[in-house]
Amino acid sequence: MTIRGRVYVLGDNIDTDQIIPAEYLNLVPTIPEEYRKLGSYALAGLARTPDQPPFVPPDGMTTPYTVIVAGKNFGCGSSREHAPVALGAAGTKAVVAESFARIFFRNCVATGELYPCETPTRLVDVFRTNEEVVLDLEANTLTNVTTGAVHALRPLGDAGPVIDAGGLFAYARQTGMIAGARAQATPAAGGGPQAGPDD
Repeated sequence: MTIRGRVYVLGDNIDTDQIIPAEYLNLVPTIPEEYRKLGSYALAGLARTPDQPPFVPPDGMTTPYTVIVAGKNFGCGSSREHAPVALGAAGTKAVVAESFARIFFRNCVATGELYPCETPTRLVDVFRTNEEVVLDLEANTLTNVTTGAVHALRPLGDAGPVIDAGGLFAYARQTGMIAGARAQATPAAGGGPQAGPDD
């Protein structure tokens, strides 16, 4: 699978308060309208530099940035599932970072909202916001279309199929870990979390 789009570059220690401020945690991701609102607030807590564009345009609901490239410890802070959900609701498909906070990585997998890809090298110094990239999840590479440079990433391993399926509950249904009636549950509209009524 490949993901192509524009990149948004961030630094180190981007915490969950920056990704989705606590004031928006009352939004319920399984309600389609509130899921979309979460996307509009993605990275609303980020202290941007004067030359850094907003992640979501003013009065917008989605972001023009498909991939985030970040430094170390992305998603640190509180364990809120809303953080990967907000980024996914905004339209981001993947975050490529030097390292992730463990709970953020796990929430990406559980919700199926984002591919959290680790890089063994510091990419924030070689990418610029708005450059076009291609993320190849099978080859484990991130290509800067602007410069032609190809960067190796660490494999997602067992997390990949879970995210491909749409999250932990969807994966459990597909693989038969959750039996029968739950397989008939209707997915949430808008691509949000796929939990069934008893989950």
